[in-house]
Amino acid sequence: MSRAGGLGLLGGGDGEPGWLERELPLVAGCGRPWGAGFQAWAARPAAVERVLEAGAHAVMLSFGDPGPLASVVTGARLIVQVTDLDEARRALDAGAGVLVAQGTEAGGHGAARGRSTLPFVPAVVDLAGDVPVLAAGGIADGRGVAAVLALGAAGALLGTRFQATAESLADPVITGAIVAGRAEQTERSRLLDLARGSSWPDRYTARTLGHPYLDAWRGRAELIGERVRRDYRRDVAAGRIPPVPVWAGEGVDLIGDLPEAATLVDELVAQAVIALDRAGRAQ
Repeated sequence: MSRAGGLGLLGGGDGEPGWLERELPLVAGCGRPWGAGFQAWAARPAAVERVLEAGAHAVMLSFGDPGPLASVVTGARLIVQVTDLDEARRALDAGAGVLVAQGTEAGGHGAARGRSTLPFVPAVVDLAGDVPVLAAGGIADGRGVAAVLALGAAGALLGTRFQATAESLADPVITGAIVAGRAEQTERSRLLDLARGSSWPDRYTARTLGHPYLDAWRGRAELIGERVRRDYRRDVAAGRIPPVPVWAGEGVDLIGDLPEAATLVDELVAQAVIALDRAGRAQ
């Protein structure tokens, strides 16, 4: 991603040290700007310090109070993902140099009571002033990039689209499901976090494609206990369900192949240029 001219972000999650030590050498030598992202509610300052030592040009924080980790970030651009205007204000107070305005169309985790991308992005742009804003949530082609540029964003952050690329380390079951998936099959829920024993805070749900445990326990999440979690682990081991939930945003309709990341970057740019040119001619 970085070599293609974008900003590749290492998904650091909770900053597990062994994982970071394995992954950092693979990205630190790419020769282009790169960054790392962390869950603000789960990661510790030592993880942020480690990626900075490795030469990260940017650190992205998502989900939770960015303050404790933001204070560690020096010599790199601080990117903070926000899901409402209160979070955006706190991120600016914490020194964010870039905001990511995430709409509820996004795949994976987000605020249970968030905002849709289209109305949310310009509201964050107006609040942020000179601080650049990136848009996230439901963007999977260059038309979506063009749309958020028209809303005042400086760019876009794409997740689901890049999960379905040739270099993706996602299980083939996952990438195949994304290519075949449709937006109406996605659902926001905490249920799969409960079933797999994940400790994500209650205020964050996750958008995924359909899943047998969603069907079996929808409307009964409060009944999920250790027996269900044991069954879940058994079904993963037996290959009856995907190794992890299929995180997918509402832009999944627009994903029909597994291109190389560099090819995809070029396609996104070309599509955005065409869309903006078309919009300009329509005036």
